[in-house]
Amino acid sequence: MTLETSIEFLKNIGTERAKFIKNVLGITTVEDLLTFYPIRYIDKSKIYKIGDLTKEPDADIQLKGKITDIQEVVYEKGKRLSAKFRDETGTMDLVWFRYTNWMKDSIPLNKEIFIFGKVNFFNGNFSMPHPEIEADEKKALSGTLLPVYPGSEKLSKRGINNKFFQNIIFNILKDLPQLISENLPDYILKSMKLMGRLNSYYNIHFPKDFKHFEAADRRLKFEEAFFFQLGYGLKKLHQKTKSFGNPFPIVGDHFTNFYNNNLPFELTNAQKRVLKEIRTDMKRSTQMNRLLQGDVGSGKTMVALLTMLIAMDNGFQSCLMAPTEILAQQHFNSIKELLQNTDINVKLLTGSSKTSERKIIHEELENGALTILIGTHAILEDKVKFQNLGLAIIDEQHRFGVAQRAKLWSKNNIPPHILVMTATPIPRTLAMSFYSDLDVSVIDELPANRKPIITAHRREKDRLSVYQFCREEIEKGRQIYFVYPLIEESETLDYKNLMEGLESVMNFFKSYNVTMVHGRMKPAEKDINMQFFASGQAQIMVATTVIEVGVNVPNASVMVIESSERFGLSQLHQLRGRVGRGAEQSYCILMTDDKLSKESRTRIKTMVQTNDGFKISEVDMELRGPGDILGTQQSGVVDFKKLSLIEDSAIIKASKLTVERILEKDSLLNHPDNQMMKQYYIRQYKGKNKWAQIS
Repeated sequence: MTLETSIEFLKNIGTERAKFIKNVLGITTVEDLLTFYPIRYIDKSKIYKIGDLTKEPDADIQLKGKITDIQEVVYEKGKRLSAKFRDETGTMDLVWFRYTNWMKDSIPLNKEIFIFGKVNFFNGNFSMPHPEIEADEKKALSGTLLPVYPGSEKLSKRGINNKFFQNIIFNILKDLPQLISENLPDYILKSMKLMGRLNSYYNIHFPKDFKHFEAADRRLKFEEAFFFQLGYGLKKLHQKTKSFGNPFPIVGDHFTNFYNNNLPFELTNAQKRVLKEIRTDMKRSTQMNRLLQGDVGSGKTMVALLTMLIAMDNGFQSCLMAPTEILAQQHFNSIKELLQNTDINVKLLTGSSKTSERKIIHEELENGALTILIGTHAILEDKVKFQNLGLAIIDEQHRFGVAQRAKLWSKNNIPPHILVMTATPIPRTLAMSFYSDLDVSVIDELPANRKPIITAHRREKDRLSVYQFCREEIEKGRQIYFVYPLIEESETLDYKNLMEGLESVMNFFKSYNVTMVHGRMKPAEKDINMQFFASGQAQIMVATTVIEVGVNVPNASVMVIESSERFGLSQLHQLRGRVGRGAEQSYCILMTDDKLSKESRTRIKTMVQTNDGFKISEVDMELRGPGDILGTQQSGVVDFKKLSLIEDSAIIKASKLTVERILEKDSLLNHPDNQMMKQYYIRQYKGKNKWAQIS
């Protein structure tokens, strides 16, 4: 037997059961079973007293006493077996809804026994349905904790229950010394005080006690984090030593003139710090790979523009790629406006660009006349050729696939410097682990003139007062957003709600201009309506989440989000960022139904309490998990068996520091002490990850 052995060859499984287990649990090999970890443990070392039980007792408990008064109760829908169980402190009911005559006859009466199971409390009485009965004290008080594995009714019906997995995995553990060997050097085990690998597998499945379980759990989590970090650490090292880049040593006239004469506001300290980090990267003759995280409105676009001006000063072209036409258009408009007093050539390329425009763009890119190109994935087309692309900026990176991003690299003989921007603040723990191959910069400060947005929660009964408040804001010369959900599963219903909402708003605000934007509109119609609002001609915009990105109206001071309980936290935060862009006080009003789920209440409460995108992202990750936050393009990467990106930040940090120290001293892992680690890494990850750069 090896780790790759198919489970169909294991005793008591066979071909049919193996197929079934694969379909339900995705388990195909011995290694899969070894890493099929218990979700909890049954502790039979402790004996409870009936008199000590609370109304909310532990999930599974063991008691010692005698069974008396067995009787069969017949009722309309069937029959059940009922008995009394007594110890010196009280009485409890035992009940069996499924039983045989043999089982009924084998229950020991008036003899001291142990019962084990889940206790219920109903009508002032404790009861235990279907208890396990054990007469042998040694077996009842077994020293080890017994594992409880993930299961389902579907599996149980085929006899694949917890006992089944206990037996199968117990048999695998007998052969464990032949199956696995240590993969971490002795100096790491000692410095991190880690349990050995063999011991960890024994004690994660059948721990001697909770202390041994905790040590095994910590070791296996560290191992996952360590090799994950090692892969990314090797990739980053490879990029810095092998990935040549064009050095940008000059900060020249384009940057200096703009900074001194055209900068519309003083940069925040965070923006200055990030620019310095980028500048240091681009001085080197290796490719920059940097992630720029910043909350909504923190000034990422300004940092992007200043970085592009440094590229220009060094004789190189830049491109900025956004995931949607709306977002690309917004970047183009704001950068064009910022550069209006300069002679810098900036153009926009999207799927909607006319053939005549495309022809000019293609020619100017190839002859070098066009220095800054902003666009969508249209930039990736083979026809788009640069004379000397030196910098590629990718906005909302997680919406692009890895293959798409790699296409940008091929636009120049020497790969361009890469700056990835995200407006979704990612929890620092997640950024640290998921983006280990990127250097991370954070703009954690908003411009000085921004007032924090006031967020309030209102229900349907408050609608009239919400409308009245909006009217007062319009009277002050402000503009209002009304946002409605548009979710694919119920698109027709949502569209109906949107139209009803429009009618309601138009009826109340009869003397004002109202415009509407939604996903079913043609791009041209959408742009006209958006422009009608952006120019100030319309006081109110009724929209779906298409305005989550792409609308920048500093005069808009109120956003009313309808049915806000249907939005995710990160989406609510993105939407809220559409207001608060001017100097005036802005407001976000979250409208909900009267009845809210526990999760919805948490989301709404979080939004009301904080404007900090990083705090919001922490709560969002707790509610949704990391895959959702990163988007479907990346969700498969964060696939840990044990490690939790939320709860295990200390382990992740320790593993990252350990990897950095090792690679600093032994970048190719050639030292004798590192051989077992190197061989394990190559065997385990080389074929599975494209970024495994070690040989």
